[in-house]
Amino acid sequence: MIAMTTREMNFDGLVGPTHNYAGLSRGNIASATHKGRTSNPRAAALQGLDKMERLLDLGLPQGVLPPHDGPRIGFLRALGFTGSDADILSLAHRVNPALLANASSASCMWTANAATVSPAADTKDGRVHFTPANLISMPHRAMEHGQTTRTLRRIFHDDTHFAVHDALPMNPMLGDEGAANHNRFCKSHGDAGLEVFVYGRAALNASDDDPTFPARQTLESVHALASRHGLSTAHFLRQNPAAIDAGAFHNDVVCVVNEDMMLYHALAFEAPDAMEAALTRACEPLGFAPRFARADMPIGDAVSSYVFNSQLVTLPPDAKGRSKMAMILPTETEETPSAKAYVDRLLDDGIIDAAHYLDLRQSMSNGGGPACLRLRVAMSEPAMAAMHQGVVITAAKLDSLRAVVRTHYRDSLTLDDIADPAFLTESRAALDAITQALDLPNLYDFQKDA
Repeated sequence: MIAMTTREMNFDGLVGPTHNYAGLSRGNIASATHKGRTSNPRAAALQGLDKMERLLDLGLPQGVLPPHDGPRIGFLRALGFTGSDADILSLAHRVNPALLANASSASCMWTANAATVSPAADTKDGRVHFTPANLISMPHRAMEHGQTTRTLRRIFHDDTHFAVHDALPMNPMLGDEGAANHNRFCKSHGDAGLEVFVYGRAALNASDDDPTFPARQTLESVHALASRHGLSTAHFLRQNPAAIDAGAFHNDVVCVVNEDMMLYHALAFEAPDAMEAALTRACEPLGFAPRFARADMPIGDAVSSYVFNSQLVTLPPDAKGRSKMAMILPTETEETPSAKAYVDRLLDDGIIDAAHYLDLRQSMSNGGGPACLRLRVAMSEPAMAAMHQGVVITAAKLDSLRAVVRTHYRDSLTLDDIADPAFLTESRAALDAITQALDLPNLYDFQKDA
């Protein structure tokens, strides 16, 4: 029954009003390159909504996750800042601007890092399991898991169908970056699959040194995730340190999987031939053979174009009952000759049926492409009906969210602007309006306090 009724829904993060270019993410080349530039939160949010609309137009279920509160006044109070909210903003900006930048990050927009998700077909109890990522490797992201857990529990509240766990303990041994380092092979989204966890280092192996840039996901964390989700089958792969050093801070910068197809860069894994052979053997008991499309373009082109940070999606069946795949790509891919040639080859070979290039430059400038902006959740029709319906994207919902963005979001933002108490008022007004549009009252601490 699950195989017949299960569909994959993409949950995109709505870009928040604090979207800025503080360059906080070490190892993320785009983030570092654009550090200190003026951002445009309004354009960023509208670009993200346009992407959601494209998926909806393709006939695919689409959801949205609301942004987090920011600047995080509660976090600053916990560090000893006192006084009114305005006093705290002013003092933090004066004594430690970097701290205020971390407390004001809008990085939760990249919901591929929100959680790891295991569909019901893979789990022993037949429920969809979520573990919010602790994101302990980066200070600004380590603040996210509490709100992420609260949001996911509000949306996936029916414990008949869903299990939303706490994040893994905040221990360096258990660094977890969520779905950005998690892939799943299957014949179709409703069939039992092979979940593939990618890690950068074994934290308890003293000889397993980090590459130049930090390897964020640990072997210990992915073992824990597979165990707590009650998976019948799982496979663990180490990401190539050379890919991390080249700017592939998450595996989804160099690899994407949908159903039985993996698209990946030749440097994504240290021994690609052995990797393909091992995954083929692992999928045999599930009754299918995975397919692979390896690319040998310069690794710098793969990272700058984000060709593998695309969304690889299964389109609804055509009139003859055949399903094809499509890619949702940033315009940077189309502008990079080697990446565009790879996509054209996928089209010529019939691996994908369509390539949709979208303008996501505001997100891309901070190091997040189409795949970063979405969390994949495969659900049966009863599970989809049981989740909170206010976050399901429709044409009317898109209109409502665009109206909020155009009313409340600024079209330029710097760190100095974030320190302005008037901006905090604006940001909270935007979040109030978003939670009203999504029917998620009292989602944030400031709403409860009010």
